Amino acid sequence: MNLKILLPHKIFAEKTGVSRIIAETPEGAFGLLPHRLDCVAALAPGILVFETEAEGEVCLAVDEGILVKTGADVLVSVRNAIGGMDLGRLHEAVKREFLNLDEQEKSVRSVLAKLESGFMHRFAEFHRE
Repeated sequence: MNLKILLPHKIFAEKTGVSRIIAETPEGAFGLLPHRLDCVAALAPGILVFETEAEGEVCLAVDEGILVKTGADVLVSVRNAIGGMDLGRLHEAVKREFLNLDEQEKSVRSVLAKLESGFMHRFAEFHRE
């Protein structure tokens, strides 16, 4: 398989000859082999594992995103990714970097929802006048 990992601002990794991929979704982990049917999956923050003959098993910490498999091509688009560490440090990076960001995002979204609600309420009152 051909694996391409995309971040919003660059291509994080591009690998060919990938024999298997393991990814984490909100429902749990799943694996991809070369002859699996095409699919799309939402990814949760966690560890993405892939294996090539040249590099062996490689582990990356990835933020939430999406995985798309079409034929032999697998495209992973995530907000952030970290590599080059041992598995224990990658797990810590996921907890520290990606899961905390989700809590901040929830807080920001809550504030924005309140602002939008207030704006819509004032706009409706203005429209009635």
